[in-house]
Amino acid sequence: MAKVSQKDEAFREFALTGSPLKVILSTCAPLALFQALQSIFKILDALMASHIGAEAVSAVSALSQITLMITALGSGLAVGGSIKISEAYGRGDYDMVRTRVATVYAMAIAVSVLVAVTLVPLAEPFLRLLKTPEELIEAGAGYFRIEILTLTVSFFNTVFIAIERSRGHAKKILGLNMVIIAVKLSLTALFVYGMSGGLEHIAVATLAGQLVMLAYALFSMARDEGAFRFSLKNIRRDRETLLPILNLSYPVAAEKVFFAAGKVVVNSMSGLYGGLTVGALGVSNNIGGLTTSWHSGFTDGGAPLISQNRGADRHDRTLKLFWWLLAVNVSIGVIGLLLVSNTLPWLASVFASSKNQFDPAFRDMIVAIHQWEMLGYITLGINASVMALLLGYGYTKLTMLLNVARVFVFRVPVLWVFQQFSTLDYEAVGLTMMISNICTGLSAILVAIPVIHRIRKLAK
Repeated sequence: MAKVSQKDEAFREFALTGSPLKVILSTCAPLALFQALQSIFKILDALMASHIGAEAVSAVSALSQITLMITALGSGLAVGGSIKISEAYGRGDYDMVRTRVATVYAMAIAVSVLVAVTLVPLAEPFLRLLKTPEELIEAGAGYFRIEILTLTVSFFNTVFIAIERSRGHAKKILGLNMVIIAVKLSLTALFVYGMSGGLEHIAVATLAGQLVMLAYALFSMARDEGAFRFSLKNIRRDRETLLPILNLSYPVAAEKVFFAAGKVVVNSMSGLYGGLTVGALGVSNNIGGLTTSWHSGFTDGGAPLISQNRGADRHDRTLKLFWWLLAVNVSIGVIGLLLVSNTLPWLASVFASSKNQFDPAFRDMIVAIHQWEMLGYITLGINASVMALLLGYGYTKLTMLLNVARVFVFRVPVLWVFQQFSTLDYEAVGLTMMISNICTGLSAILVAIPVIHRIRKLAK
């Protein structure tokens, strides 16, 4: 019979019985800080790209949405697998934990190989299929190929982080990722500023960081003990093991693919206002990430906690965790709105400078877009909390519907209406983002009401 370490058993007890707020903060805060650092890392990446030129910023912004669409495959598997692992962990079924851990790792390897052999040789046709502007393909095709190789490594790393997250190893994840970011940023700075490199060098630096994480993941897995130790003999290919994971994973993967694809469509539509609008929208998204990345961290940490308590049939406690998550995420939204409101022109100016040249038109474009987009910070905090609750209970089809609606109901059609029936310039992009983010939060509330009612019935 499989067992877990004393540390893993202690975390399970803490997750099931500790003060809800203390559990939320101690588990989620390091993950939120990690997401915030990731967001800052993306901003620094964009700043280094801006040193190459405004076209490089637009290429990175446009191609990043496409790579996010591909990343969705690994993210979906990581979310679905971690939910089922957390559920078995909370229930105390360590034999099932051991089986699911091994099987999810094997599935991640299979996805990595499939993506690599398919997309690396077909990078340019794939970008044209997605209607990527030809000038951005010319500037970023090599960058994109290296990014695909990076993704094949990150699929495995994402699963490793998700499993570590379900064990409460938030500080370990934070420390590891700070090392990875340091490697990535130092190499990028060397390539861009020291060697006057191009976009491909930025991608190589990212790949190096992911390889460092992979090396640590393999080392850590070899030294692990108990139910969370990876072993080939524990991999299962039977329906009873695979289907529960796949049934939760595919809606999450589809949701992320559709969401990223929707962003690609929005980028393409934004090109109507000029090529730099795509870059300005990407910068606006990065600025917004300084706030919403914290929301993502609390979702990442909150969903496994809710799943563990659900596995232990502590449904009343799952709701307590949800209400605290909601309070924290709304507070983050309020603080973010206040801070960005007072620093937006300065932030935009930073991005509008390249090679000692300042582009006031690009700065004004960023400000015009984000002054509207940031009004959705609070409702996005509500949405993030509802997502944690839905994921914790395995309602991944509902999360898929919410995120598909966010882009293909509240974003793409709205921007199309502005373009067809208004005289607005690039400000229409910012207004569209605001409408989408606010409507997404309101929709999440409508979805949460019956779910909470159902959970209350289970708690009786």
